[in-house]
Formats: sequence, C-alpha cells, structure tokens
Amino acid sequence: MKKIYLYMAILSSAIMLWSCENDFDPKIYGTLNPTNYPSTAAEYESFMMIGYLPFGTTNVYYMGGGYNSFSWYIPPGGTFRMFDQTSDNTAPWEYGWGSGWLLLSRADFSQCVFNGRGLSDSSPNQFTKIAEVSYLTYVIGVLEKAPEEILPTEKKNALLGEARLLRGIMAYYLLHVYGPVPLIWNPDDVSVEEKLKEVERPTLDQMTQWIYDDFDFALQNIPETQKERGRYNRDYARVCMMRHCLNEGYHISGYYQKAINMYNELKGKYSLFTAGANPYVDLFKVAHKFNSEIIMAISVDPNADGSAQNGNANPYAYYMIPDNATIKDDAGNNTPFFPMGAGWGQVFNISRKFYDSFESGDKRLNAIITRYYTNGGVWRDRNTTNWDGFIINKYPVESATYFQGTDIPLARWADVLLMYAEAEVRNSNSALPTAAVTAVNDVRARAGLAALPLSATSSKESFLDAILAERGHELWYEGVRKIDLIRFNRYAQEVFRKKGVRPTHQYMPLPNYAVEAAESYGKNLVQTYEREGWQADLAAAR
Repeated sequence: MKKIYLYMAILSSAIMLWSCENDFDPKIYGTLNPTNYPSTAAEYESFMMIGYLPFGTTNVYYMGGGYNSFSWYIPPGGTFRMFDQTSDNTAPWEYGWGSGWLLLSRADFSQCVFNGRGLSDSSPNQFTKIAEVSYLTYVIGVLEKAPEEILPTEKKNALLGEARLLRGIMAYYLLHVYGPVPLIWNPDDVSVEEKLKEVERPTLDQMTQWIYDDFDFALQNIPETQKERGRYNRDYARVCMMRHCLNEGYHISGYYQKAINMYNELKGKYSLFTAGANPYVDLFKVAHKFNSEIIMAISVDPNADGSAQNGNANPYAYYMIPDNATIKDDAGNNTPFFPMGAGWGQVFNISRKFYDSFESGDKRLNAIITRYYTNGGVWRDRNTTNWDGFIINKYPVESATYFQGTDIPLARWADVLLMYAEAEVRNSNSALPTAAVTAVNDVRARAGLAALPLSATSSKESFLDAILAERGHELWYEGVRKIDLIRFNRYAQEVFRKKGVRPTHQYMPLPNYAVEAAESYGKNLVQTYEREGWQADLAAAR
C-alpha cells in the first residue's frame, strides 16, 4: 500500500466538480498549490466537495493515483453489480456476455482474486476505494485544522459532517462488498509510512464502530437542508444510520433502538407517493423528481451525456434494454423503448422465478417487461429459450438519448417503513408491534395488495420472512438486495432457490495483489471473509 498518492495527485491536477441538474454548478479549478490551498471558506468547501466524485453517475471519475474508478452508482461496476446482479432477483446468465458479467450473475466470486488495479466492465474492482477513504480522511484532517477566522466552528462542523458522511458511506459499501477492510481513519496517520503498512483486516466490531461514528457526527452537524438539490443532508444521514444499525444490530447492543430512533426523526416529513393509476411506476419518472417519497436522490441533468464535464446522467435503460429491441412492435405501436430504441445490451435482468414470487395483482410487476419485439421480427417472451431474464423498466425511457433525465433514488420512504418494521420486531421480546405490521401493510397497499394474511403475522419469524419478501418486491434494483439477504442469513438459500446455483463466497475476496503487498510488509491480509451464520446458510441452500 502506497502513501496517499491521491492527495498529491489532486493537489497537482486540475480538479473538476460536475453539475447535478442546476444544483451543483460545474467548477473547474486550475493547478492547486498545497502551500496555500485551501485558504478561504469557499476553497475549503470546494475542497470537501471533491469527495462527491465517487457518488455520481458519470462514466468515469478521477481521484488521482493514475486510474479511473467506478462510481458507486454507475452500472458497470457500482451497487447494482455488487448487490443486485449477485442476488436472487437476477437470472444467471446463459446467453449474455461472458467474463465477469456471467460470473457475477451466478454469484461466482472465485475469479475476483485476479482483479487488478486497472478497472474494466468485466472485472469491477472496488478495492481501490480504500485509497479514496484515505483521501477523505485527509480532507477531514485539513478541515479540522482550518483557522477559526477563516472557517468558523459552525461552518467547519457542517463541512466536516458532510465529509464524514461521505467517508462513512464509502466504508459502508466497502464493508458490504468485501467484509472489513484496512482503512486509514485517523488524519494524523495519512502520511505515516508505518501506519500505511498496517493492512490487516480490522474486526467487524471495529469497522462497524468507525462507520457509526462518522454517521453519528454527520447527524449532529450536517445541515438539515442544503442549498443544492442532491447534496447530502441530515435526513439522508438518518437513513444511512438506520441501514447501518439494522445490519449490525445482531452483534452491537442498542443498534435496533437507534434505527427506530432514526425512523421517529424522519416520521412526518415524507410519505408514500400515491398519485396516478400506478404510483409505483410513476414515482420513478421525470415528472416526479424529488416527490414526497424521495429522501435523497442523485440529481440528474436531463441534458447530460454521461461525461464528467456535463453532469450526472441516468444511463440505466441503456444497460437494461436488449440490443435487439425496437421502438415499434409488429402492429406499428410504440414499445416501452420508444423513443430511445435498443440498449447497449441487457446486462441486468429479472429472474423469472423472482418475478413469479410476486403476488397476483401486484402493481410493481408493471415495472418489469416480460415480452418484447425484436428487430428480427419476432416476439420474445417467457417461453423463449435463449433469453435469460425479463427487462427492468423501473428507470423508464422518456427521451431519445441513452441518458435519461430521471433522478436516481438513494433513499425512499418505502424503504424506511420496511426497515422500521424490521427494527421493531428485532428489538421486541413480546408480540409483534402493531405499528410494524401497519408499516408493511402501507407499502403493500400502495402496490394494490391486501394486508398481510394472518399466517404472515402469527410469529416473529413468519413476519420477518414477509418483510424480506416485501423488501425484495419493493426495492429490486435499488442496490440493497444482497445486503438484505445477508442480514437475514438467507443469501445462499434464496440465490439457490431463484438461480439454481450456490454463491461461491458470502463476500467478494480481496484481490491477490493486495494480499501479496501485505505479505511484503510482514502482514496477513486474510483474503476472504464471512459472517457468523454463513456456513449454516450455505448448508441450507439445497
């Protein structure tokens, strides 16, 4: 592991922040001099804003070190690849592209040990982001030392809250891709050679605490509202804390109650979007950006082209529509792909078995396309033998370009309701809390479904099963599914049930180059990680 080359690269390079609609105005800075930058309040804020680079939807971003990195929210290597394609909601590839696309669709992580520092669509590698955590740690240190006369305490803490939320989210995702990973968390350690060589995995409790502390600091200091749409605020910090505490509450006392507390702080500010004949379908459309349900989203510029210069774009349709789809069917009617047309390739899909797990009449099914007309003049449907899975239409085509103008939700009230119900049950030693059942039924009602049957609320175990199913049907392809399945100790079982294959690992193994580098420092960086309960989950996958 090298010294924090990110810092030096950023200081010596032109740094650009992209626009988010009209919210984050593009700012291009020339060569930076580390002896006098940052030196004003505005420069300190811009310095912190560089930390948003890994959280956009441009095709590439650059944070130094001689490599481009995948954003957490870009399709080739982001959260959909890590947490949805590898889960039970995606069919295993038979007819799609090979290499990493095929392997990850089969929950086969065996080849990830060969991932290199260079990135590609076929071999996504998020391990390079440990260096970006170091950069964010450096930013935090610079902000902490800012002179009071330049950056007053209140403004300093607000920027620190934002920076620490960004770092906490980065660490949260790394934890759920690889398990605990070595990170530089103390700003004083950023340039200390010996500290940079301490590259053994921390314990789960240690990394859990690091993330908690960052989220907690953000809760105390980040602004409740921001002047730019899409810039993270305190409510998003509440959702991040709620997710983290729900995931880790089984081994940290008090976390389930903390998750409930976050719900109580959010309650009354948001509501399920219920307009239109099918509100679940409509809430993801351009006309309903930042509706009553959206707590945080990636603010997308409808005119963006996917480049870092021109702003966040929504490229998901391009990755979800087959390359032989047409804009007109055999009767001359517009298809759901009008006016964009065919995609790059259907690299993401919905498993037919996952589709069949929905209840009859569930309105959420209308966001999945099970039949389409090809440019070869034939219809493909569920009986087609050379078609892996159904088409995701959650992020629909609304313009002729490959980059749609729909904002990309990061946190929704429906998710919060389902997390709240789960936290209440896990935190309760008595009968099912009525409010928890009501929260799940509210989500079901918006989908056109009746309240849960008595069989689903007769015990804590049956209710938790119902919550897991409901989360799958509500939040598919929002980047949470694999995390949910692991939390329920059902990852292997559900993947086997829907895909017919068993995951090779619970978490992606670390690449060989990192393990070998650690050995050169006399350290033991354990390549694979699994949580308590994984072996039982794997054994039950039959």
